[in-house]
Amino acid sequence: MSISVETFFLAPDAQGTLQAQIQQMIAQGILSGRLHRGEKLPSSRRLAAHLGVSRITVTLAYTELLANDYLTSRGRSGYYVSENAPVPPVYEPAAPPEDRVDWARAMVKTFSGGDTLNKPRDWARYRYPFIYGQADPTLFDHANWRLCGMRALGAKDFSALTADYFDQDDPLLVEFIARHTLPRRGIAARPAEILITMGAQNALWLAAQVLLNPRRQAAIEDPCYYALRDLLSQVRCTVTPISVDSNGLPPEAIPDRTDVIFCTPSHQSPTTATMPMERRRALLDRARELNALIVEDDYEFELSFLGAPSPSLKSMDRDGRVIYVGSFSKSLFPGLRLGYLVGSAAFIREARALRAQVLRHPPGHMQRSAAYFLSLGHYDAQIRRMGQALHDRRRTLEESVARHGLTVAGRGAYGGSSLWMRAPAGVDTTALAERLRTQSVLIEPGAPFFAGPERPTEFYRLGYSSIPRKSIDAGVAQIAAALSGYWT
Repeated sequence: MSISVETFFLAPDAQGTLQAQIQQMIAQGILSGRLHRGEKLPSSRRLAAHLGVSRITVTLAYTELLANDYLTSRGRSGYYVSENAPVPPVYEPAAPPEDRVDWARAMVKTFSGGDTLNKPRDWARYRYPFIYGQADPTLFDHANWRLCGMRALGAKDFSALTADYFDQDDPLLVEFIARHTLPRRGIAARPAEILITMGAQNALWLAAQVLLNPRRQAAIEDPCYYALRDLLSQVRCTVTPISVDSNGLPPEAIPDRTDVIFCTPSHQSPTTATMPMERRRALLDRARELNALIVEDDYEFELSFLGAPSPSLKSMDRDGRVIYVGSFSKSLFPGLRLGYLVGSAAFIREARALRAQVLRHPPGHMQRSAAYFLSLGHYDAQIRRMGQALHDRRRTLEESVARHGLTVAGRGAYGGSSLWMRAPAGVDTTALAERLRTQSVLIEPGAPFFAGPERPTEFYRLGYSSIPRKSIDAGVAQIAAALSGYWT
């Protein structure tokens, strides 16, 4: 029995090469039971003409399926579904069971309902995506990343790909961070003082779990990275939000009996304020006075295209009380989920043990691919390219903001990828964001960044890492128009 060519079609939103899409289309047909053992497939010529692709593309797809025993070839007769192809199980769908568990009573902790924002997954389809923290595919070096990924798949790196490191990390990646990344922030660290994490948020979670409990107190910035506040609520420690000013966190406002201070001194999140050197020294003095630890999140330091960034707090630490958090998510792409913790060996030992209990280690192939991308110079080249593009976009955004009469509440002194904005008094930027979204404009409301029930509603963030420069002015004009008609 032959399968009609009309039963085959490529999904318009399918991913991967045409060859991979054809392979997936046929394999899914077999796995779903739509294509049966022994049935004859259309000839490569007929299927290619039907799909509008080259015949060699279909032939290569058939060849791969033949190698995987999904198909079999019968000489000049053509290709058939293999007798060894997997057969989906046949069963009557069971009725869903009645859930009689009182989950509110059964669960001792809940993790949903926090302030962490769910950014639109389809942000790229919006015309004016002033969205923060997403990668611009036009700026990423796909070709060299792919080559590094393929190199990491080679026989030479087989152990890095397949081995269970348990609590260890890729030595090539750790060495690069120790010899190249950290010295740029004035930090000297041994491999035993470095731990690879699943991004900066995982690093912050590990630090909170190791350092805090319900009897301890933490100080955080207000406003701050909202996911930090959410994860500290899981530890159930006492949390004191401290209002930041134009120079970041004021050390004198940190209360007595504070055990851990979380801060972003080089690029305050989200206001982008940079802490001056004098205040950094005062913060270290205050931590010493309290015998407190400091967790420094040094995000976006690579994107300091307006000038050299200030030295990290960790580089000024002489007591070993600063724990440093870094990440490659902003400078490469957020889906990479690679960050790192730097601290005293005693702390890293416990963070490493906790990580091993939860997830062993970040995938070896991803670590080795990143190590190659970094060590071969592709990363530095990308940073230069991104820095120039972001510099141009920032200049365009600032000019547009000034031209349309919008108010900037904070702008990073050394660069970054966003502006912290303030709408007129009385404006609820959460409602404003919903209105703008219907006009294909994305902004981030500022209220989730603040602590407490009485949160300011007039702040919002404009990211410029993902929006083309040519679209910025028209997008700002839409925001200005929405603000001017807010009460109408």
